[in-house]
Amino acid sequence: MAANTVAGTEHGRKPVLDLDGAEWLSSSQGAGDVQIAFVEGYIAMRDGRSPDGPALIFTPAEWRAFVLGARDGEFDLT
Repeated sequence: MAANTVAGTEHGRKPVLDLDGAEWLSSSQGAGDVQIAFVEGYIAMRDGRSPDGPALIFTPAEWRAFVLGARDGEFDLT
């Protein structure tokens, strides 16, 4: 598997995604520490400070649940 190729699990399987040509987006609200890309119907998320590191892969439903949880403060640690 290439360095920028990621496999995940959705019911045991997600397709292998080639992230080499992905267009990574950074938030205009922060320092660009988190980047996302839309690839083949999935959402990839990575640490913008380590762009050659691993990426998390989400289905649209998983991404929606994550975003709604973050918006509702579900992940606030303070």
